[in-house]
Amino acid sequence: MTDDSLRVRQLTHYQFSWTARESGESGIWTLQLVLDEGAWEEVLTISPEDADALQDVLENTSNVFYDIDRRVLMFGVTKAGD
Repeated sequence: MTDDSLRVRQLTHYQFSWTARESGESGIWTLQLVLDEGAWEEVLTISPEDADALQDVLENTSNVFYDIDRRVLMFGVTKAGD
């Protein structure tokens, strides 16, 4: 098993960024995901609405995972039956 064979990783750090564009154009929001303490990184381009919603969820969820192949963030872990 190698680091590249792991397809679902735990989010350990994240950073939102906003990049200005030409005058009159909307800026671009990105969300950088640092997974498994830097073993993998992913940068997502997101809408302002998604940035707002994701910031709220990320601040209030202690366990977040990211499926690299499907590009899916998964929030929280609940044991079956709980």
